[in-house]
Amino acid sequence: MADFSFDTLRRFPDVEADNLFAVDASDRLILDEAATDIAAAGPGEVVVLGDRYGALAIGATAQLGATGVRVFQDSRIGELALERNADGVTSETRSLPLGRELLAGATVVLLQLPRSLAELDEIAGEIARHAASSVVVYAGGRIKHLSLAMNEVLSRHFGSLHVSLARQKSRVLVARSPRPSEPTFPVREFNGELELWVCAHGSVFAGTKLDLGTRFLLSVLEGAKPDARNVIDLGCGTGILAAAIAKARPEVSVLASDVSWGAVASARATMEANDLAGRVSVVGDVGLASQPDSSADLVLLNPPFHVGSTVHTGLADGLFADAGRVLRPGGELWTVFNSHLAYRPTLQRLVGPTREVTRNAKFTITCSIRLQ
Repeated sequence: MADFSFDTLRRFPDVEADNLFAVDASDRLILDEAATDIAAAGPGEVVVLGDRYGALAIGATAQLGATGVRVFQDSRIGELALERNADGVTSETRSLPLGRELLAGATVVLLQLPRSLAELDEIAGEIARHAASSVVVYAGGRIKHLSLAMNEVLSRHFGSLHVSLARQKSRVLVARSPRPSEPTFPVREFNGELELWVCAHGSVFAGTKLDLGTRFLLSVLEGAKPDARNVIDLGCGTGILAAAIAKARPEVSVLASDVSWGAVASARATMEANDLAGRVSVVGDVGLASQPDSSADLVLLNPPFHVGSTVHTGLADGLFADAGRVLRPGGELWTVFNSHLAYRPTLQRLVGPTREVTRNAKFTITCSIRLQ
């Protein structure tokens, strides 16, 4: 086993700052609680879910000797961070989407508990359906982010649940005896206001509901670059904006992009449910990294303002810069954001001249134009 220290882990290509970390006490506690079972597991029997930057997967291989570790991270950023952090340390990890190939035959599952109960419900259901009947799940997190509702979700899918002692403000839930059930994700709901079916996996913000920021942006979408031929829904989530503009403007080419596996899968399901799969392309990407310069006329964006549980504008800044690069001269970025964030100076710097389109009690919508 290679020498390995958690201190070497980085968040890159995610936002890096003094108050943002690549590993915490819950990663260490999960590995310590699972150490005996990891050592006893055969090749390919350890699966890691929700690993933020690779601490669990690399720790299981480089410190505890696991081989053939399969990994699922909802964020493409997490996958890239794991690849970079594992380089020169271990080659025993392999990234896969959530499902049978990831979990078949797994006897040990290490899980960083997600904040969303719906996401935990989907993950726990997949483990119970596909992992070995002897599987043991070590699901951990910081105590401030845990809730009794998480115990209830896990207990629906597993017959035995044990709660570890707390250590360094972290705790691990240990689940055994899976109870397989029929899959319920993605969920699907018809939105009469939009006359669209909306589909959602567990990790997607707002689920099948129409969040307030997106609703506000939809209310002025008719005025967004009426002559646009190439439109991008950046950070598409369930794909509501992409579906709405594709439906309203049959002549346009629409791309929906998101960093989240759950969002990409949700948006694809939304397009299929509305007979738009042939008109809207959905891609997983870090921002717009895979899109060429000067290739779009209109970008629509409802940006996040959290990095994990920390309020930070770094993610939004990166999305603004990507939009500015991908827009053609004269192209427009329409952004909706919480008014207190005051993004306008940043938009002017990274994209171009920015005007306020409208504002309500909570949100501001701006239009930024790329000049050259």
